[in-house]
Amino acid sequence: MRWIWIDRILELEKGRRCVALKNVTLAEDVLHDHFPATAHRPATPVMPNTLIIEGFAQTAGILVGHANDFKEKVILAKIGKAVFTAPCRPGHTLRFTAGIERLDASGASTSGIVERLDPGQPALPAVPLAKIEMMFSHIDRNMSGLDFPDFNFVFTSQFMDLLKQSGFAVPASEVRPAPNLGP
Repeated sequence: MRWIWIDRILELEKGRRCVALKNVTLAEDVLHDHFPATAHRPATPVMPNTLIIEGFAQTAGILVGHANDFKEKVILAKIGKAVFTAPCRPGHTLRFTAGIERLDASGASTSGIVERLDPGQPALPAVPLAKIEMMFSHIDRNMSGLDFPDFNFVFTSQFMDLLKQSGFAVPASEVRPAPNLGP
């Protein structure tokens, strides 16, 4: 993974739960395309649901990887369900809460919620934004015969730095950074 779609991890309970935050700002170019002004309405920047799903996938993926001390290469295998009930706009904060439903040698199934917080009005309760279910695969076990790099290209130093900056310990066998593969 070459980019991180979460800003901070708040909670990380091994094999149980991960909670992460994403601050949504107008500095993100993608918001200017959803939805630009037209002759009949002003610009209405909205966070695309696909990117909200990506933030949840990274949160749940960290939870699954952490359960085995990041020794497995974990990839998203399936989005079982993603139901959205509200939009997210610049100035909001997303709170991703992921839990493990099943974890075994082949992978894991996770579920959780995404909530919208308004930092400008902290007294307001969180707004439920989405319910998501996902499945992850441990690719070294499930895709034998295919040639994957020896290094863990999923949990690179970017993710380890996010863990450290959020105040969580990184395994002694810290994952080395992915090599530079060019532009």
